[in-house]
Amino acid sequence: MEPTPTPQADRVAAALRQISAGFAALADAVSADPAEPPEEDRHRALITEWGERGLTRAEASALFRKHGFSPQAAGGWVRGDWLEVRGDGRRYLTERSLTWRAEQEDPG
Repeated sequence: MEPTPTPQADRVAAALRQISAGFAALADAVSADPAEPPEEDRHRALITEWGERGLTRAEASALFRKHGFSPQAAGGWVRGDWLEVRGDGRRYLTERSLTWRAEQEDPG
């Protein structure tokens, strides 16, 4: 039987996740190509290409790479409710992602 994490362990784990996300953002900023489109444009392009279809883990990773993101960014998207893994094992954009994309096209 696995031990139950303590509230202290949960807080430490949450802090480590935040630090990890911060390092990933810093690494992205340091390695960014100035000729590369801004991050928001890349988000929009990724969401547009993804659409409402479900992708396998490998397909989602390839799409993240294609748009200049590390495949590990998908974890942050899941935690932020932009992406979900459904019972069929495929990754889908959430309503939040689809709504954000629609608002980008029609900001009024």
